[in-house]
Amino acid sequence: MSLINSLFAGVSGIRNHQSMLDVIGNNIANVNTIGYKGSRVTFSDTFNQFIRYGTNPTDTAGGTNTFQVGLGMKLNSVDRNWNQGTFERTGITTDLALQGDGLFVLKKNGETFYSRAGAFIFDADGQLVNPQNGAIVQGKVATEDGTVPSGNNLENITIDSNLRLPAVPTTDISWDGNLDSTSSLTRSEEFNQTGNIKDTVAVGTAQDSEAKVYDESGNEYTFKTSYVKTADNNYDLTYELVDDEGNPTVPAIGPTTVAAVFDPASGEMTSLDGNNPPQAIQIAESLLGLDFNFDATGVKQGGTATLSSLVDGNRKPTIVSGTVSIFDSLGNAHSMTLKFTKIDDNNWKWETEMPSSSGTLSGNEGSISFNADGSIANIAPNPAVNTFSPGGGASEQNIELNLGAAFEGITQVSGSSVVSAASQNGSAAASLANISIDQYGYIEGVFTNGQSRKLAQILITTFPNRNALTSVGENMFRVSANAGEPYVSEPGESSNTTIQSGALEQSNVDLSEEFTRMIVSQRGFQANSRVITVSDTLLQEITNLVR
Repeated sequence: MSLINSLFAGVSGIRNHQSMLDVIGNNIANVNTIGYKGSRVTFSDTFNQFIRYGTNPTDTAGGTNTFQVGLGMKLNSVDRNWNQGTFERTGITTDLALQGDGLFVLKKNGETFYSRAGAFIFDADGQLVNPQNGAIVQGKVATEDGTVPSGNNLENITIDSNLRLPAVPTTDISWDGNLDSTSSLTRSEEFNQTGNIKDTVAVGTAQDSEAKVYDESGNEYTFKTSYVKTADNNYDLTYELVDDEGNPTVPAIGPTTVAAVFDPASGEMTSLDGNNPPQAIQIAESLLGLDFNFDATGVKQGGTATLSSLVDGNRKPTIVSGTVSIFDSLGNAHSMTLKFTKIDDNNWKWETEMPSSSGTLSGNEGSISFNADGSIANIAPNPAVNTFSPGGGASEQNIELNLGAAFEGITQVSGSSVVSAASQNGSAAASLANISIDQYGYIEGVFTNGQSRKLAQILITTFPNRNALTSVGENMFRVSANAGEPYVSEPGESSNTTIQSGALEQSNVDLSEEFTRMIVSQRGFQANSRVITVSDTLLQEITNLVR
């Protein structure tokens, strides 16, 4: 057998171990390249020379084996390691890392590329691009109302940085809360006077007292009384109800004058408004929602003036309110207050109010009643719709107050009273302030009015055989033979791949493993070099035989 064969076997070993070192060197060079996937080399033997063919066993002799001598080795494959790399947090929204098997889809000059590296930016035209080469990230762009179309039709991800949202007038407000079932009625029920009026004053002298009273809406009034002495033991008692500004109510309650007579010996009242014994005066005014008894029988005539008035034990009116900002068609904000006042057991009055500077509000009152278990029994009117006519040129709008149903929305159980707006569907005009990208690839715009809207969705691609993709540099791959058809899908929905915003996938090169392979490659190269050296020595000896 020729010594030339061992020379060429050694040469093949040197050449291919050099290729192995080339791959190792490239892996180490890309140890900090984002999204880089390391490669490995495998070898196989090459042709074998037959020395002797084997024979089958016979009846008289056993079989023999085939003798072969190998003629060297060759590269079997260069395989890419697609294991997941670790993530490095960057805090930059458009830095994206893939968790799973997918790849980003990019287009440049009409050609499609694929990549694991997600260091993207928005260019001057609002396109999401690879800043190194201008390749545009592919996905789906949402419609004007924030709807991302279905399917996997790819288009350039483009976001208009000057995007604005028009004002949306409020048409619906949902309310939540509870009205304490143990609350007292809002309207005043009993007006009691106690103490003494002084008997030694001159005829015509007035002795006054007053107290605050409330109608069923919680509006405050002042109930005034005045005892004017007309003769010994005789007085004219005048009572009157005025509003919070001191003006007579409409309809008016008083001033009304009745006679009060006192016993000179005991000082007790013997007659009131002609009734003997004295009786409480019934004061009922349905238009104001007032219904209370004026009871002055606790008043006596004495030497000192200690006259005082007390309404319903000096309780406060039951008023539960919540305030929400609503918007007109021009995007102006207005403050609307919803107020509940208790008018009877399981029955409350509701009323909405707005500052007069905002405009006029009609259809803004009604009632709500509850069942014995605290759930809503009836709302009147239903639906509760307010008509708001704002000033400043905005259009008239109908606003529905959604107070709930059954145990949803407003309830009446024993507990603290609280009312708040759960939601309202209006908003001011706004411009795009920021964006966020979630794990499903949705690019969501955050606007200056606090609202958010989907603007686009990044799609990813998987392949039956990623190892067949060819690298074209710049962290990008191209489809080649045996890769299979690309499957475009939505992250996390129909694939095992999700997106992490604000992070980059690092290289998956393991330096300890690469240095170990480098030693193996070096030893392989060194050993094959020795084969060539020894073969050369033997050839030299054969040459020396002809001396």
